[in-house]
Amino acid sequence: MKLRFRSFLLAIAAALAAASNLQAEVALPKVFGDHMVLQQSSEVAIWGTGAVGEEVTITLGDATAKAATGENGKWMAKLKTPAGSKEARELVVKGTNEVRFKDVLVGEVWICSGQSNMEWSVAASDNPQKEAEAANFPLIRMIKVEKAVAGEPQTDIKGAWQVCSPSTVPGFSAVGYFFGRKLHQDLDVPVGMINTSWGGTICEAWTSKEALAASEPLKFMTERQLNIDPAKMNPNQPTVLYNAMLAPLVPYGIRGAIWYQGESNKGRAEQYRTLFPVMISDWRKQFGQGDFPFGFVQLAPFDYGGSDPRELAEQWESQALTLSLPNTGMAVTTDIGNVKDIHPRNKQEVGRRLALWALNSTYGKKEVVFSGPVYDSMEANGSKIRLKFKEVNGGLLAEGGKPLSHFQIAGDDQKFVPATAEIDGDTVVVSAAEVAKPVAVRFAWEDTAEPNFFNKAGLPASPFRTDTWPLITAGRK
Repeated sequence: MKLRFRSFLLAIAAALAAASNLQAEVALPKVFGDHMVLQQSSEVAIWGTGAVGEEVTITLGDATAKAATGENGKWMAKLKTPAGSKEARELVVKGTNEVRFKDVLVGEVWICSGQSNMEWSVAASDNPQKEAEAANFPLIRMIKVEKAVAGEPQTDIKGAWQVCSPSTVPGFSAVGYFFGRKLHQDLDVPVGMINTSWGGTICEAWTSKEALAASEPLKFMTERQLNIDPAKMNPNQPTVLYNAMLAPLVPYGIRGAIWYQGESNKGRAEQYRTLFPVMISDWRKQFGQGDFPFGFVQLAPFDYGGSDPRELAEQWESQALTLSLPNTGMAVTTDIGNVKDIHPRNKQEVGRRLALWALNSTYGKKEVVFSGPVYDSMEANGSKIRLKFKEVNGGLLAEGGKPLSHFQIAGDDQKFVPATAEIDGDTVVVSAAEVAKPVAVRFAWEDTAEPNFFNKAGLPASPFRTDTWPLITAGRK
C-alpha cells in the first residue's frame, strides 16, 4: 500500500512539473505570426508570457532585444527595426524554448477598423475577378481579427497573417486592401494591414471603459457596460469590441489607422462629435505611440428612409469637426455612393482617397492633392452670400458643366430654400429670389445629396453649413 501511495505521489509530482514546464514556455499573442509586417524604422513592442524571472531574447537579423518575465508572467521588449525592405526575415524569440516566425517583413503597418463598409470584402466590391487576378502583391499582408466580444480587456485574438495573392485577396477588407496597395505602389515598401472590423457596430463599442468614464457627456455609457449580462452580450454595447478586438493588439507597432464607421451612430450625430474624438484619443493613448495618423471616411449618401434626411448631414458635420484633432484626415465620398445601397461597391476610390491623405500628410509627399473644396468663410452682401473655400487645388469646378447643385439659403426665419450657386474664381456666390436678405447657406444637407461641386483635382467638396442653429439630433443618447 505504501509503495502504491508513493508511486501515486510521484505521478502527481511529475504531472505538476510537466504542467509547470508547459506554463513556462515562452508564448506570444497571435498578432505575431508567420508573414507578419513589423513597422519600419521604429522601436516596436514584442511581448508575451513565460515563467517568472525567465530571460527572453528577441532577434531580427542583426537587431536584438532582451526582456525578463515579471511576477505576472508577462514580458515585453522594444526591438529596433531597420528601414523597410523586400527582404524576408525570421523573428526568433528564445527563452527556455524557442519560437520562430518566418517570412517576416519590415514596412508600413496600419490598422483598418469600423463597421460593414470597412469589413466589406474585395470579393463583394467592383470588378472582383479583375482585382483578384491582378493581386500579385506578396509584399502586402493582412491579418483579419476574428469577431469577438468581451466585458473586460483581453490579451489575445484569433486570426493569422496572410500574404496577398489572387487566392487570398477576395477575403481582404476592400478599403484596407486598396489603401494598402496604393501605399505599397507609391512607397515601394511592404505594407501590413490589421483588419479589426464588424458590420453594424457603434463607435462606443470600440472605445475603452476608461475613456468613456473620463468624459462627462459619455460616462453614462459605462453604467450600461456594467449592466451587461454576459449571456446577452452583443457587439452593440459599450467597450465590448475594444476589449476583444483592439486591446489585444496594443501596443503592436503601427504607423496609423483608417476608420470607416458612423452609420450606426447617425441618429445621435450631435453626440458623435464628442464620442468619435474621444475614441481616437483613447486609441492613441492605449497604443502609446503618440498622435499617430488617423484617417476616416465621411459616409456616403444613402436614403435611410423613415428618419429625418438631415440626420446624415449632421453626422457628416460631426465627422468633419473631428479634423480639429491633430494628425487626422477625411476622405469625402458624396460622389461614389449609392443612395439605394448602404454598401457602395466602389471601394477602390475610397481606399485611394485615404491613401492620398496618408501620402501627403504622413509621408511628406506634399505634391499629392488629397482634399476637395472645404468651406472657409462667408460674406453676406444684400441678396447674395459669397462663400470662400480652402483646398481649392487648381480651381473650383461644377462637374459636367451643369449648374452647381444642392445649395440652400435662408434668412433670419431659418427656412431654407433651393438656391442658385455660381462659381466666381475661388469663391461661390449663392442667392435665391425668395430670400431678400440671406444669412445662412447649407450645402448637401440631406442624406441623398450627390452634389457636383469639385475642385480641378477631381475631389468633391465636403457638405457644410454656415449657421450654428440647433441640430435635430441634439440631446439624443
